[in-house]
Amino acid sequence: MAPSDEVKDVEKTLFEKLSANDADGLKNILLLNDINIDCVDENGMTPLQHVCYKGNKEFAQMLLDRGADVNAGKHESSYTALHFAALSGNVELCQMLLAAGAKSHATNSVGRTASQMAAFVGNHSCVVVINNFVPKSTIDYYTQPHDLETEPKLPTIAASPLHKLIMQVNIHPVRVALTVQKSPALLDNIPRACKVLDLMCEKEMKRGQETNEVLSFKFHYLSFIIAAIEKCKPKPGKKGEKDDGSSKDPVEVFIKRILQTDSNGVPDYQEKMLRECIRGFPYREGALLRQMVASLAHENSGCDSALSVIAMAINGHQMGRQVRPGADKDGGKGEGLCEACGDWDKPCKACSRCKKTLYCGKECQRFHWFVHKKTCTPAPDPTPAKKEAEVPKTAEATEQQETLSEPGPAKTEKPKSESDVEATTSQLKDLECK
Repeated sequence: MAPSDEVKDVEKTLFEKLSANDADGLKNILLLNDINIDCVDENGMTPLQHVCYKGNKEFAQMLLDRGADVNAGKHESSYTALHFAALSGNVELCQMLLAAGAKSHATNSVGRTASQMAAFVGNHSCVVVINNFVPKSTIDYYTQPHDLETEPKLPTIAASPLHKLIMQVNIHPVRVALTVQKSPALLDNIPRACKVLDLMCEKEMKRGQETNEVLSFKFHYLSFIIAAIEKCKPKPGKKGEKDDGSSKDPVEVFIKRILQTDSNGVPDYQEKMLRECIRGFPYREGALLRQMVASLAHENSGCDSALSVIAMAINGHQMGRQVRPGADKDGGKGEGLCEACGDWDKPCKACSRCKKTLYCGKECQRFHWFVHKKTCTPAPDPTPAKKEAEVPKTAEATEQQETLSEPGPAKTEKPKSESDVEATTSQLKDLECK
């Protein structure tokens, strides 16, 4: 058998193992054979494109470890590995390919990028990850002095935390603040991080045909938020001045300001701050800014707050709709959005007292308690008739009890706004009588 035939047989076996999801067989082939890892099948697809089509992160990592080219392939419709990963809906696989150097702007034969194809099939999480991806090398560039600089714009220790913040999908101010709080290196270097974000914002708007207005605004938004946290840092007190006992943590001060609501339950400070953020975007000729301003100006735009407008601008319409706290996606199973930070990545749990307000964790519940305690009332006992003699639990009874304990819609109550109107009307009648 000629060497070329042997190579073709090995490559054929490789694609067969991939099709059969045979992990052990794939490892043996890669270990025992000197194979071209970027070989193609009859459709011009590489092994990496095959596993991305199936959304197999484990196999993709094995091929990348062997040096697979993330942008290689001769697919008949010009699909890349990132196209296939986006269509599969595997967010972690998309992140892996992007970190390996996948070109997010590559288009297929009909001129669609990977994020556009993901949006077409409804994989909105993949769209957000692809559109918000920033290589770590972009941040590392600012950790080295350039030209006549005597020191870098950003200390090396703050590069990784800043990159994590930029890659974060949830852009709710509270979630941004909590991310900053968990990184002392970033918290101590906020002014320098703001400078870097402003430079990145400017750079994205000066790329010519590759201008990314969405990413530019996201850098501006993050710079604005962390600068607001910096302003919450306590000023050096005068000698002999007594401590008032208030919180000295700037993040906690900022979060309480963000969560504070007026008499109508509207977070007025948050709304004013985010509208100021939109107004402060320096590139006013862009279509994105005009779109956000128009959405805020029209009451029937479908956006009920500045946060909704910003989230839709950065993460897309579908993901932007998810920033409204308390919205339950799964019919009352406690998997909605956190009332404090708007997180949707993990299942939320209901307040143990009222069984209605949802939180992603104890930290958010603690921060939001000063607001929630004003309206938190004990939920009515769902099983008053069961306070009789104890009976052995059957499988059906256990299932029923678990169902009742799940947080869901409370019993029909008179809306607070309606009761307020009635109270005001009653007061007016009393005044007339007098």
